[in-house]
Amino acid sequence: MSATVTTKGQVTIPKPVRDFLGIVPGTRVDFHRAADGAVVLTRADEKRPASRFSKLRGHAGKGLSTDAIMALTRGDE
Repeated sequence: MSATVTTKGQVTIPKPVRDFLGIVPGTRVDFHRAADGAVVLTRADEKRPASRFSKLRGHAGKGLSTDAIMALTRGDE
């Protein structure tokens, strides 16, 4: 993935990277130099983006008993 530097020295962070890091307008970012000389982009607040599965986690409520589920599975009424 690559980007072009503008005449003002600005670069647009590609959307897949913004989505992965959870970067939205107003998010502060840091640039760090790694030991191997690479430059690493991170969120300044170090918040991890919400997992795409996080909204699916939780408890659905009391639900059915095992006997009720087995009755539905067998077609009992």
